Parts: sequence; structure tokens; C-alpha cells
Amino acid sequence: MRARHFAPWFAPWFARALAAACLGLSACTVAPVTERHTDSLGIDFVRIPAGEFLMGSDEDSQALAKAFPAYDPARFAQLADEGPVHRVRITRAFWLGRHEVTVAQFRHFVEASGHVPESIADGTGGYGYNPTYDPATTTRGDAFEGRDPKYAWRNPGFAQGDDHPVVNVTWNDAVAMARWLSAREGVTYRLPTEAEWEYAARAGTRTRFHTGDDPGTLLQSANVFDQAAAPYWPRWQAFALDGSDGHAFTAPAGRFAPNAFGLYDMHGNVWEWCADWHGEDYYARSPVDDPTGPEEGSVRVRRGGSWHTWAFYARSAFRNWNSPETRYTLVGFRLLREVSASDATAPRR
Repeated sequence: MRARHFAPWFAPWFARALAAACLGLSACTVAPVTERHTDSLGIDFVRIPAGEFLMGSDEDSQALAKAFPAYDPARFAQLADEGPVHRVRITRAFWLGRHEVTVAQFRHFVEASGHVPESIADGTGGYGYNPTYDPATTTRGDAFEGRDPKYAWRNPGFAQGDDHPVVNVTWNDAVAMARWLSAREGVTYRLPTEAEWEYAARAGTRTRFHTGDDPGTLLQSANVFDQAAAPYWPRWQAFALDGSDGHAFTAPAGRFAPNAFGLYDMHGNVWEWCADWHGEDYYARSPVDDPTGPEEGSVRVRRGGSWHTWAFYARSAFRNWNSPETRYTLVGFRLLREVSASDATAPRR
């Protein structure tokens, strides 16, 4: 099934209708969303229409093992929280950042608000890349060195331009920026719910990635672990995509092809914090309309994978999590701006 391209005024209605029509199909396309808004901080948003989709994955371990032969098959038996696949209705349109929050945008927030990021406030720092650090010599076996005060959002151990996605920011830092922008702009900013995130990432698809099922398709649309990054971590060479996206670390925002909603880097570049607490069995009891996750928990959801993430973990359905105070060189965020009454008269691009 292939969508025709209609005039921009028709795109929101058509995307809603087509998202509903796609339920139960293995793949579908949506009309490009052209309605955009840029706020006073320079964050560019795309209006995501209300609609329905099937959330989660029910792929069996044999199919996954065939698609990802280098992985330990035991990994494919640890995905219970991706199911059951369930129908979700997003009942309200929302604005979602076209890109992940950048270094420059986060710096503007810090300087204008006086917010002290947690990695600095608690004195323990973050994580970073150190070429002399060897994961094999540590009990933790982590790919990055830390926590260490020398690492924070300004210094992840590798060079970043102002247009790169900010990293080493906690869930609490992201929420603080959303609250500050809400007061500044007079509308509600927040992190997307996990359901809103997956709906936006899929953009009408039911495949592993919005690009299809083949991990190789990510090379044109995502900055994940590939031949550009593998030389820095030779022990994980087998899990690198067979090709190079040209970026060993983070890439500038918008460098790769967007999905059908016009969103960039929903797969890869940096993991993105979501609003929800993580619940292993939440999908079995999730409401159909606008689920917001468990009422309480100990870890917050993050989605989408990063520049260092193996392709399997960048799938649209994959769920990951960390404590709200976690700061890491692979983790950033994307902001959601709720639709307000003033949007009806605001200028569009």
C-alpha cells in the first residue's frame, strides 16, 4: 500500500486516516507532515497528527536470531516488555521536536535559567570517551569512563559542535528545561510519553525501523554503531553495520534522512528520555487512549538508540531505561510542545 501525496492542508487528516488503516499491516506510508513551528529558542517542531497504531513487537526469537546472527541468542529471550502488541490511540495532536535538543539550545537554557545540570551540581560528573580507557580492565566493563567530574554535557570526551545533540543530561535536567520553556513560551513543554514517542518514530510503519526490517537500511537514516565507530571499539566489531555513516561519535542534527513525519534521528544519534516510568508488564494493562506509563517506578524509559548502539537496540519497539539521575555520553532528549489554542492563529511554515 502506497500513499499518494496530497496538498499540505490535507496531510494531517490523511495521516490520521492512514495510521488507522495501517493497523495490522507489516508496512505502510504516511503523507509527509509539513506543518511546522519554531519557538523563541530556535527549536523546530513538527505537528504530529492524532491517530492509532500498534505498539510493541511480537517477533519470535528465531526470526530475530536470523536477522541479527552475530548476537547471543539469549538476548532475544529478554524482550518480554515489548509485548503484548496492543492498539494505542493518540487522541490529541502534538508538536514534536524535529531534532534532538542540541548543545547550543541546552547551553541557552542553562545560561538563561541558571539551572545547574546534575552532573555538575552533585560533583560526580558524567561519562566520556577516553582512548586510553580499556573496558576489559574494569569490573564494570562499560564502554565509557566515568562517572568523573571532568565529563559533563560540555565535555563528553569527543568534539561536538553547537548543532550536535546534547549528551550527559539526566531525566531531571530534561524536565527542568521543559518547565523553563513552558513558563517562557506560555504553553506546555514536556517529554513525550513512551506511546507518543513510538507512534512518532514509526510514522505509519510496522517494521523494525521506519526504514524497513533490514538493519542495513539505517545507514542512510540513522547514526548507529557502524564501521565509522568500530575502530574505536574493536572488541565489538562483529556488531557494527557493514558500512559507514561517516560519524564515529554524535552527528549534527538533521544530517540523515527523516521519517515520514519529518522527524530526524528517531533511530540513533542519542537515546531519548521519555516521560514514563518503565513497567515490565505495563503493556498488558495499558489503556488504549493516551497511555502515560505506570504511576510509579524506579527507572525512566529511554528510546531510539544512539551513535554507539548496535542496530538491534535501535528498533522502534525496543525499550530501555535508567534512573532519572543517570547521565551518560549516549543519552539526550527531544522535547514535545503541546498544541494550544493560540496555534490556530500562529504563523506556519
